[in-house]
Amino acid sequence: MARDVISTCPVCSSELAITRLQCRGCGTAIEGDFNVGRFGRLSREQLALLESFLRARGNAKELERELKVSYPTVRARIEALVRALGLTDGTPIGDDGDGDFGRAGESAELRRDVLERLARHEITADEAAVLLRARKE
Repeated sequence: MARDVISTCPVCSSELAITRLQCRGCGTAIEGDFNVGRFGRLSREQLALLESFLRARGNAKELERELKVSYPTVRARIEALVRALGLTDGTPIGDDGDGDFGRAGESAELRRDVLERLARHEITADEAAVLLRARKE
């Protein structure tokens, strides 16, 4: 019975090395020092998020519905996934208002602030929309 490979040591949390690969068809074995690749290092939760992201084709509103979480939570989880994959240059992930994720511009901090205020119910959705539209102009 095939099992998912684990990529971190259960004792010290260091990365595990794969030292043997074997063909199920002919039995050929290759020994060496292999790694699992960037996707193999993701936790089950991160893999599930990636699958949801792909199913939603990157659409934030679809992810909110599927995961049953708020937009700021979706953003935070996607940001953590991008960091785990080593795909970030330090710039937070943002969106350009069409519901699809892309690179954030200069005003990522303002957008984050507006969304956090909305999540804390300090402003209404209409007020947040006005603030976000204003930053684009």
